[in-house]
Parts: sequence; C-alpha cells; structure tokens
Amino acid sequence: MSFPSDLEIARSATPKPIDAVAADLGFTPDEVEPYGRTKAKISIEAIERMEKLGKRGKYVVVTAITPTPLGEGKTTTTIGLAQGLNVIGKKATVAIRQPSLGPVFGIKGGAAGGGYSQVIPMEEFNLHLTGDVHAIGAAHNLAAAFLDNHLHHGNALGIDLRAITWPRVVDISDRAIRKTIIGLGGRENGVVRESETVITVASEVMAVLALASDISDLRARLGRIVVAETTDGKPVTTEDLKVAGAMAALLRDAIKPNLLQTLEGGPAFVHAGPFANIAHGNNSIIADRAALATSEIVVTEAGFGADMGAEKFFDIKCRASGLAPDAAVIVATVRALKMHGGVGKIIAGKPLDPALNQENVAAVEAGAQNLAKQIENVLAFGIPAVVAINKFPTDTPAEHEAIKRVALAAGARAAVISSHFTDGGKGATELAEAVWEAVTSGEAKYAPIYADDAPLAKKIETIAMRIYGADGVDISPAATKRLARLEELGYGRLPICMAKTQYSLSHDASKLGRPTGFRVPVRGVTLAAGAGFITAICGDMRLMPGLNKAPGGERIDLDLTRGGEIVGLF
Repeated sequence: MSFPSDLEIARSATPKPIDAVAADLGFTPDEVEPYGRTKAKISIEAIERMEKLGKRGKYVVVTAITPTPLGEGKTTTTIGLAQGLNVIGKKATVAIRQPSLGPVFGIKGGAAGGGYSQVIPMEEFNLHLTGDVHAIGAAHNLAAAFLDNHLHHGNALGIDLRAITWPRVVDISDRAIRKTIIGLGGRENGVVRESETVITVASEVMAVLALASDISDLRARLGRIVVAETTDGKPVTTEDLKVAGAMAALLRDAIKPNLLQTLEGGPAFVHAGPFANIAHGNNSIIADRAALATSEIVVTEAGFGADMGAEKFFDIKCRASGLAPDAAVIVATVRALKMHGGVGKIIAGKPLDPALNQENVAAVEAGAQNLAKQIENVLAFGIPAVVAINKFPTDTPAEHEAIKRVALAAGARAAVISSHFTDGGKGATELAEAVWEAVTSGEAKYAPIYADDAPLAKKIETIAMRIYGADGVDISPAATKRLARLEELGYGRLPICMAKTQYSLSHDASKLGRPTGFRVPVRGVTLAAGAGFITAICGDMRLMPGLNKAPGGERIDLDLTRGGEIVGLF
C-alpha cells in the first residue's frame, strides 16, 4: 500500500472548531473573528490583553542547511516539532508564513507541511486563506497608481522619472512582466516610463505587515515608504502622495494574525509571507507575540538555510520585535548532504537521482561541512543549536551517525533523528525533548552580529564574511554611491537584508557544500524605509521568479465527480 498524499492525509483529519482552538489559547469568543469553521483572525486587542498577563513562552526558530530545489522539510519539521512538544506535555504553538501563489503553482506545490505534520485546512492554507496577500497587493498597487496619477496631473512634487523605485506587484510567477513600459497609448494613459513588476511577497508592504507591532505602527511604517526621489534628490514617500492612509485602510484586517491548527489539533498562527532570498523571510512579529503570550513554547520558521532566513530573523526581525530566541533547530537530510558532498543531482520536477538513495557515508560527511557552517552561523548569534535529521526511508544508520558526529563536533547541543513526516508528533518526541532541554538550559545569549551604527558597507561585509564564509565583498560603484547617499539621508542605522541565491552559502548557486575563496558581488542597493531595512542585491537575483518548464499548476484541478474538490496540491 502506497503512502497517502499530503492532501489525502489532510482531508482524513477531523479538525476542531476554530473557536475551540482559540479558547484553548485563552481567547474569548468576541476576540475571535471566524473565517468559516476552520480558520479565524485574532484581534490585536486580544493579543495585547494576553500580553498584560505577563506570561511569555520559550521561543524557537527552525532553520536548515543550504536546501536543495526540493526543500528539506523545514516547514514539516516546524509543525512536527510543535506536535511532538504537545505530545510530551508542553503547550506548544506553531507560527509560520503563508505561502505565495507563485511557488504553489510553480515548483513547490503546497507549503503547509507534509505527511502527518501539516497545518489544516491544507487547500485554504495554500490558496487564498483570509485574503491577506491580496490586500497587500492591492495596497501596494494603489500606491503605484497614485504615483503615476501624480505624474499625469503635473508632477507637483518634482519627481525624477529616472529615480522612481516603486514597482507593481502580482502574486504569480510571471517573468514576462519583470520589465515593462507603461503609459503607452496617448496622453490620456499617463506618462510613458519604464517600470517593473515583482512578486507580491517581495513587496515592501509585505515586509511592513510582517514587522509592524500594531495598527498605529503599521500606519506609520506605510507612510515612511519611499517610492521615488525628486530632481534635487529628496525622498518622496507615500505620505507625500497622500496614499498611506488608504493603504492602511486596505490592511486593517490583514494585520490581524490568522489562527489555524495542526493535524493533531494544536494551534498554528499563519501570517505574512516574505521570501527569504529576496526579502526578510519570516512570519509576522504580531503572530509570534500572540503565540508567545498564550503558550509555553513557540516554534517559528525562517526561510531557507541559516545563512538566509535565520540571519534575517536574528538581525532584522529580532531587532524590530525586541524578542530574543531561546534556541534554534537546524534541519538536515541525508540526500541533501550527499548532494553537497558532490554525489547526485536534485532537479525539481525530475525523478530523484538513484545515487542519492544509495548508502554513501563519505559523501554525507563531506556534505555535512555545510551543516557545520550553518551551526556556526546560529552560534554566532549566541543561540544554542539542535540538529533535526529529517528521516527518509532510504537513509541508513551509518549515514545518520555521520551527521551526528559532524553536528556535535561543530557545536550543536544535540542531533536527533525525527520521523514526524510518517509518524506525526509521536515521531518527533525525541527532538521535542532535546529542544526543551535547549530552551530551558539558559545558554541563549542573543546578540546581532553588527552594530546599528556600523557603516552600511561594513554591515554587508560582515554578513558576507561571517555568515557566508566569503573573503570579502565587491560593491559596484553605483551601489557604493547609493549606500553613501542613504547614509546622508539618515538611513545608516538600518539593518541589511541580503538578496542572494538560497542554493549556496555563496552568491553562486553552483557552489555547493562549504565553498571558500569567493567574494560576494553586490550590484544594487534598495531602500525599504517603511519596513526598516536596506536590501543589498547580490549576483543575478531577481525579484520576480519565473515558472519552470512543467509548473506545479499543471497538476492542480477540480474533481467534478466529487463536488469540485481540489486535486493536485501536494
């Protein structure tokens, strides 16, 4: 008998009424805004009420080795760990991102976890949920429309058409609209100019929502967004365009975190969804606060490897929230470490290379140097690390032992095999015990790796050298000039958000394992004044992904013989 699909497993579960899940956390019925029977929003006032009770759970971030295109089960491990913590008697809550429709219909398919460690309802999680991403897209594009309308009606602010930085967004991977010419067709259609479109999760509005502390902070951050510069070099904000208030109105409900549940009935907050390669890659601060105020322990997830989402979690999100984590979990798989060790090839949409299913301890040990570096990256922030070995049927005991040896030698507190995919919470109890020991050890001494007042170029260099292992950085003349200008304008104390490939510790996706002898090229710099960071664009990173030759959306359809059920989501 074959193992059931994620969708089959999700549909076999009987979810608890969402008001019961909320009640278990201590929320009253009038603090819960149901969206159907299985999901709801929680009011900001309710979160603030719970915080006043003075309770604060332990805080765990789940990260990973440098991933393969198939992913290493980080979301699945995040959910499985929370389920495992509940099994061993701890009141645990998951806090994760909502997926973008781009990957859902592209390479990844669903992103609600997998096997017996999922958040449900799976279809709604992966598609529209409560409409937050659509609201973010509408708010972003409203600002774009106001900007072009201002140009059309005379450009009273004196905006330099060559210094407009505000794109349009859509939550679908569509390479054909990366670069566009708008305003064609005559004077009545606006000012002709070059523009671009990025994926919605790369929008600064998404980052603002994820980093805002409440509705007032959201409104203030939206007003600080810089969309262009004047001909004499002054920033033009959404406040200047008189659109920030309307943007806030569109996001009034989106700022409230979404409450769902795991397959085993545990609470799961799903809120915000910035990518970790081109944005800061973490769920919302508000969702984490809601979970921390109502649980003994909260398990959140940072996108991609520890050099990507986790670095941004520590350097950007924790700076903004003031919350210090107690431990980190680093997810590793045998197959990925073999690939990093030079064996086999993993291509999304293609059958797994047979070499990855054959025991090869030497390849695992060689590839585990990537794991060792990611452990070092977590320890650099003063946070204890536990390695979760996400178990696959083709793994062998010798390969698992090789991972454990490297992990412990690199400074991990523990390295634990976990079978949460096939066994749910019961398969993650050993991992849960190790994590609980880590968060209660008192070892966490969180500190970011650079000071607020360090020069912007030095911050970029620090990340590249300490986290990626680079010999240095090569910042283009244009980027150097832009960094100097941003410091002149008073933005020098902002943290850095590095935009680079997720598939290597370096900027070059072909450099696997633990590369050395490289320098990171920085070709561009952008300001996200509302979100509160500066993005350094490394290599050839794009803010709008493209679809692969056989995108996942080809598999997705409605089964009309079963009342229009969705099929094809993984």
